[in-house]
Amino acid sequence: MPSLPPTLIERVQYLLCDADGNLFPSEEPAFDASAEVTNAFLASVGIDRRYTAGELRQAATGMNFRSTAAALAAAAGVTGVDVEPWVAEERRAVTAHLGATLRPHDPTLAALHALAERLELAAVSSSALSRLAACFTATGLDELIPPARRYSAEDSLPTPTSKPDPAVYRHACAALGIEPGQGLAVEDAVAGVRSAVGAGCPTVGNLLFVLPEERAERAEALLAAGALTVVASWQELADLVLPVLAGRAPAAGPLTEVAR
Repeated sequence: MPSLPPTLIERVQYLLCDADGNLFPSEEPAFDASAEVTNAFLASVGIDRRYTAGELRQAATGMNFRSTAAALAAAAGVTGVDVEPWVAEERRAVTAHLGATLRPHDPTLAALHALAERLELAAVSSSALSRLAACFTATGLDELIPPARRYSAEDSLPTPTSKPDPAVYRHACAALGIEPGQGLAVEDAVAGVRSAVGAGCPTVGNLLFVLPEERAERAEALLAAGALTVVASWQELADLVLPVLAGRAPAAGPLTEVAR
């Protein structure tokens, strides 16, 4: 059974939520669109290797396209490639596809509303803000996590980076005015856990949208990367932290109104 020290939970002020594959099941449809752009990019630099969506997901989960494209090119011995035009094209293709295919996930929305009664919610992602906007609108999360509390390793930092670099978590904590220990990160990918742990944030792994046949292996990997525990859903996380926070005043601001 998942568990966290009550003293750790009592200190938490913010729930720092990874987005893709964590708040919504975006990874499979995203890689469907991304694989087409990735393969076109590889062909453009003379690399014969082609990736299916599933192969690309295994190679790139937790990283943004910029990091993935550079890594795939380097692995094939190609360096010094300008990936920026392809970054823009991949962002356009994936954003359009996710906006058209994602739908609200009612159990997740219910659990997040309950969590928002006691904790502020923020998103900390490797994805571009435009992609997050499309996904949040499609999945009904706009009010729970408004644009002012979305942080992107692609767009929110002076120099774009990607998880597992901890920079985006450090930036989010600074922007929110909290110590890392006051932000409980929730991540589905090893790169994300390493990013959050590297910034000093206590971290929980979430298996909700991980493929069933991959969950046991992913759980072990998340714990090995530094996650304190692993949950199977947002409701399981709510059941874990809300009893400890039950005596605390509700979260301030618009989240309380939304939750009601």
